[in-house]
Order: sequence, then structure tokens, then C-alpha cells
Amino acid sequence: MEGSLISMSRALGRWLLALGAAFACLSLPAAAHPHVWVTVETTVLYDGGKITGLKHKWTFDDMYTAMAIQGLDTNGDGQYSREELKELAQVNIDGLKEFGYFTQAKLGKAEVKAKPPIDYYLEYKDNLLSLHFTLPFEQPVLAEAQGFNFAVFDESFFIAFDFDKDNPVQLSEGAPQGCHANIGIPENELAELQKLNESFGGQLTTGDQNAGMGLGYAKTVTLGCKKS
Repeated sequence: MEGSLISMSRALGRWLLALGAAFACLSLPAAAHPHVWVTVETTVLYDGGKITGLKHKWTFDDMYTAMAIQGLDTNGDGQYSREELKELAQVNIDGLKEFGYFTQAKLGKAEVKAKPPIDYYLEYKDNLLSLHFTLPFEQPVLAEAQGFNFAVFDESFFIAFDFDKDNPVQLSEGAPQGCHANIGIPENELAELQKLNESFGGQLTTGDQNAGMGLGYAKTVTLGCKKS
């Protein structure tokens, strides 16, 4: 019985990720409806005056959590240890590869490529499931470089990512003094979104002009440092 439930949880993880890609092919109004909600907390990693990667914590909504953990309390103690969640964490990481870990980092318009994730695990706390993982960059970016930014989003909006209200982005130890992070939608993309929203009679936003609804728009984190 335990084996079958674990298989179901693994299948669920693959199913959610696969549907995220499938919904990208649908028309705009149909795609603009999330089925999984994820709260994002990200630490920007610095070392030697360079940005070396991103450390993510994604906390899933209570409905997804309840489905995902079914049958994983193998010792029956009412808790979900990192070891009990290890296999599901691996399934999630393997499935996320196809979607670029829903993370897009850029220096200006150039893509900043990441290596495969490291230090990944699932944590169950306060009745919610969180996936922790680190994406090291193939080539570190100078901390003072102009135009470094990143976003975490699903173009299909099957999975709705949003940054945590209280602790969205942190800078790790080693960040030069005067460095900071700003979160928002770039002005050129916001203007385009507003025009598109008007053409749909205002149905693509929820009253917040910065809230894109499944159109590939996402809150972008822009990093900057004062020049010494």
C-alpha cells in the first residue's frame, strides 16, 4: 500500500509539471487560471564580489501539500522528515529541469545560464511543503554589473508564483555594501501588459496594475550596487 501511495505522489508531481507546459498551448483566457500556488523566497548568493547563483525556497499551497505528502509518513509518527520526503524532492527536481526551474536570470538581455541544482530537499513545516534548492550560475556575474535581474514564473500560469510579502529576496553574506534588490515589472513590459489588458476589457488583472495574469509577465527582481 505504501509503495502505491508513493507512486501516486510521484505521478502527481510529474502531472502538475507536465500540465504546466500543456497549458502554455491554450488560448490566453483559458491559460490565465492557476491550479497551484507557490510563495517564493530567494537568496542571491555572493562570493568574491560576484553573484554566483540563487538559493530558492518555494512554499506550496495547502491543497497541493495535502496531496503530495499522502503516504509519505513511512514511520507513522505524524511527521514528515527530510528523509521521508527525499524521493519526492528528487522527482520534483527532475521534473523541473524541463522547465528551466521556472527561473530566468539575465544580464541586460543576455541569459545567465545556471548549472543543475544542488542542495535540494523538501521541508514540511506549519502544514505546508517547501522545496529548497540552489541554482549555481555557469559564469558568476560581477556584483556591480548593470542590468542583472531574475524572475520566477510559469508562462502558462498553471503554477502561480509570487514573492513572499515579508521576506521576498535576501542578499547573502559577501554582498558588497550598497547592493540592493528591487521587485516589480519592468516599465516596458508593464506598458505592454496594460495595453493588452485594456483590449480584454480589464479581465487580465485583478485591480493591481502590477499583477500579470498568465501572460508571461512576472515580477522581476533587479539587483544593483553603488559604484565604489
